[in-house]
Amino acid sequence: MPEGLSFVLLLVCVVLKSTTSFNAVPVLGMVHGILWTCYMLFGLEAWRRQRWSLWRAAWILLLSVIPLGGFYAERLMAKEEREGYGPVPATA
Repeated sequence: MPEGLSFVLLLVCVVLKSTTSFNAVPVLGMVHGILWTCYMLFGLEAWRRQRWSLWRAAWILLLSVIPLGGFYAERLMAKEEREGYGPVPATA
């Protein structure tokens, strides 16, 4: 969710940059980039730990590049966890 929220804020800053003298795009762009990188790294780690199929991992990671897709990914995983498709127990 932080990655998706940073994207929305970045869009607001782009509009403000175009319409006013306020320019937070360089800073917020870097923050968004760092959060996106974390999303990808955590997604890859979840793929390894949860033993997701290649298709599922690709879908979750693809959602990170679709605008607001991270919000959908979060809702999807929360729903699955509530329905009992939650995390695979960790093994040593």
